[in-house]
Amino acid sequence: MKARVPTSTSSLRTDPALRHPRYWPSWVAVWIVLALGRLPFPLIWAFGAVLGRVGYLLASSRRVVARRNVALCLPSAGRLERERLIIAHFGWLGVSALSQGVGWGASRKRLARLVRIENRHYVDDCIAAGRPVIVLVPHFVGLELGGAAFTALVHSGIYMYQKIRNPVVDRQIRAARQQYGSLSVERQDDLRGLIREMKKGTPFFYLPDQDGGRQGIFVPFCGVPASTVPMLGRFASMTDAAVIPTFARFLPWGRGLELRFAPPLADFPSKDAVEDTVRMNAVIEDAIATMPEQYFWVHRRFKTRPPGEAGLYPPKRRRRRRK
Repeated sequence: MKARVPTSTSSLRTDPALRHPRYWPSWVAVWIVLALGRLPFPLIWAFGAVLGRVGYLLASSRRVVARRNVALCLPSAGRLERERLIIAHFGWLGVSALSQGVGWGASRKRLARLVRIENRHYVDDCIAAGRPVIVLVPHFVGLELGGAAFTALVHSGIYMYQKIRNPVVDRQIRAARQQYGSLSVERQDDLRGLIREMKKGTPFFYLPDQDGGRQGIFVPFCGVPASTVPMLGRFASMTDAAVIPTFARFLPWGRGLELRFAPPLADFPSKDAVEDTVRMNAVIEDAIATMPEQYFWVHRRFKTRPPGEAGLYPPKRRRRRRK
């Protein structure tokens, strides 16, 4: 695996091709997000909440996905209760979108004011003891800002990265994630380099709750069979790493974000990949119960189905190619 050299946002070279006029709208969008990130956080929260609710009205396909996910994962909730949760969720999505600019350009001093870090001793103790750490970070909407705070205030880290289709946005996100010394590896890279880096003491950010495709195994997620990549136990076994569940939660009324570390998983991993994956999902389910409106419900978590089982989401509309 080729290591990605840590770099700051200002020093990351821009491909001359990205200066083409067709990318100008993307640059304008990036600059707007950066400018909004300089606002006081209560204003970011207020504007983001309004933006998210507008998105609820306009993003019909995502709204359908969120409704399906919430109905599957929270079957005991009534229809009106679920709809209120989804509206609140879109509000938090808006806050998450506008707070990107904070993570992209904030100083350590500002991040320390905005982010309340709870139980960081779980990470510090492992690092002090020389034990590798896997930071288990489920997809709650405060993930990006929480990740920036982790690398700026706790420890640099290493994360797996999947390129974004828009190269301007891709460049900006990579630069922001690397600005405090973190490393990135792409999913297709040789994982031996990742293992070596973990053994050196660099915490590894593991995002566990994405659809695993045909390479995943089907284990329950909120009682629904979900294709899940069974790699957490394997990474922990290969490195003797402590797995520390980590949760990012936006605080109400623009009071900032809470980044909370839970105790390392005890007796993990086992010798059974399925058992380890089931346990991982159970950790996420417990967290969803505490802040359901901030879980990333618009993701097609159950996209891949067991053989012979019908899909759970409407098919995506194909864009017509211009002649």
